[in-house]
Amino acid sequence: MQFIDQAEVEVVAGDGGDGIVAFRREKYVPAGGPAGGNGGPGGSVILVAVDNLQTLLDFRYSRIFKADNGGRGGPKNRTGAAGQDRTIEVPCGTLIYDADTAELLGDLTQPGQTLCVAQGGKGGLGNRHFLSNRNRAPEHALPGLPGETRRIRLELKLLAEVGIVGLPNAGKSTLIAALSAARPKIADYPFTTLIPNLGVVRKPTGDGTVFADIPGLISGAHQGLGLGHDFLRHVERTRLLLHVVDGTAEDPLANYRVIQQELNAYGRHLAHRPQILALNKVEAMEPEQLEAQLEALATDSGQPVYPISAVTRQGLDPLMQQVWATLEIENQRQADLANEVVSIESPLMISEP
Repeated sequence: MQFIDQAEVEVVAGDGGDGIVAFRREKYVPAGGPAGGNGGPGGSVILVAVDNLQTLLDFRYSRIFKADNGGRGGPKNRTGAAGQDRTIEVPCGTLIYDADTAELLGDLTQPGQTLCVAQGGKGGLGNRHFLSNRNRAPEHALPGLPGETRRIRLELKLLAEVGIVGLPNAGKSTLIAALSAARPKIADYPFTTLIPNLGVVRKPTGDGTVFADIPGLISGAHQGLGLGHDFLRHVERTRLLLHVVDGTAEDPLANYRVIQQELNAYGRHLAHRPQILALNKVEAMEPEQLEAQLEALATDSGQPVYPISAVTRQGLDPLMQQVWATLEIENQRQADLANEVVSIESPLMISEP
C-alpha cells in the first residue's frame, strides 16, 4: 500500500432545484389558485472519519467530488426531491484546510466524526409562496441556489501515542517489529523505511497502544532535507517520544544531539514532549564502550538511558515498563487539563443560603 499523507481535491455541492409555476386544474374548481412546488435542496459534501484507513491514497486518483442536485418542484404543491449527500471517508487524524485561504475547517480524530465541507444549495420557491391579496395568481417562481464549490487540502497526521524517532539505521523498524505484529522492511542501509510504520503494542492490562516509527530524520530535516520534513508532522499527535540511538555509531552522542536539534527547530512543542532515551544495538558493543556511552548520554540528556537490543530483545522489558508508566502519567495530566478547561468554561453554581 502506498502511503499518501497530503492531498488537494475539489468538492462541489449540489444545486437546489427550481421552484415551478403551476395552478390547480381540477373539475369543479374554477379558481384553484397557485400550486407550484418548491425545488428540493442540493446534496452536501460531507467528510467522515473511519478507523480502517491509514492513508489518503484514494484522493490521488479522484480529485473532484460532487453531490447530487435537488429535484425541480412539481405541481400540486409537491416539493422536489432532495439531492443525495456525497459522503467521503477519510482516515482518523485528518485535518481539512481551505486550499485558497489556508483556514482550518476541521480536525477529524474520532471514528464517526463528520464535517460538511460544501453545503448544498437551497431549493427555489414555487409560485404558491407568492400568493397574496394583491396577487391571487402569481406567475413567477425562484430558481434554486447554487451549491458551494471549494478546494480543500487534506493533511493526515497519524494517531499514535508513542512516536519512535532517531537517525536512519538506528534500529527503529527492528524495535517496532520486536514489540508488535508490524513487519516493516528492515535492511542494513539508511532510509530503508520510506513511510511511517504503525504497530499496536499490547499493554499489561490487555488493551493496545499504537506506536509509530517515524522515518527519515536527519540533520536539516525541518528544512526539507531527507524525509523528515514530510513526516515530522506525524510526531505532533504523539504523547510520548521514544528516541532510539545507535550504540555502534561513530558518535552516538552527536547523533542524539542532531535529533534534539531537529525537534527544537521544527517547533510545535516537540522538544518539550515527554521522551524516553534508548541506546540500541548493545549486543555489538564492548562493556567498556557501553558504559561510557550510557554515561555520556545520561549526562547530556539529564535522564536515564535504557540499553536495549531490538534484535535479541535484550532490555525491552524495563524499557516498556517505563513507557507504560510515562504514558499513564501523561494521560492523567491530559485528563486533568481537560477537567480544568471544563471547570473554567462552566458557569459558577451559587447556592442559596
